Amino acid sequence: MNILIFGPNGSGKGTQGAIVQKKYRTPHIETGVIFRQNISQGTELGAKAKEYIDRGELVPDDVTIPMILNRLKEDDCKDGWLLDGFPRNLTQAQAMYEAMQQENMKLDYVIEILLDRKTSKNRIMGRRLCSNDNNHPNNIYIDAIKPAEKDGKPVCRVCGGELTARDDDQDETAIDKRHNIYYDTETGTVAAINFFKAKDEINVIGVDGLPGVKEVSEVLLGKLK
Repeated sequence: MNILIFGPNGSGKGTQGAIVQKKYRTPHIETGVIFRQNISQGTELGAKAKEYIDRGELVPDDVTIPMILNRLKEDDCKDGWLLDGFPRNLTQAQAMYEAMQQENMKLDYVIEILLDRKTSKNRIMGRRLCSNDNNHPNNIYIDAIKPAEKDGKPVCRVCGGELTARDDDQDETAIDKRHNIYYDTETGTVAAINFFKAKDEINVIGVDGLPGVKEVSEVLLGKLK
């Protein structure tokens, strides 16, 4: 089963991707990891990518897509894969689809975690880190994991530890920039998803990302057959 997964920052895409990967025992492929591996291994494509990265430029699609397809051809992907982080826009979706067609590589499912922009942003800005354990989930905007309170201050709901917020989670400009790309229906990520929806041979699954992790995963896994 070959799967692409999409979702805006704050939608729980990474969490749901990990659940799908565990269920079907397919590798969870992230484009950032592919870049780092190719660069560290000194591949030809890695060397080309590094030139652009070192100049602070985006790596072009004619380097990125072959790099991704090479990874999807590796032995651990022979029974399926879950790709996360690409394509990010319509042009990339069109180019990747064409390249997969040329390689006779099938795309079975596209998963879209649906969440409105305001809620996505709140979830990012509402994340809090526990001083005792970063794996303790706390978010001031999610009722199920809302921090506890002690002496008038929010504390970890699991252990009562002190809570802090990551600087990048509070950077509204950066969040808005990422969301501008994702929610763009003309050329952005949503446009890419709509491109795949128009392909009869691809099953596009939309799942409401608003409920809790367990509820979302139950619906998602129920739709993956």
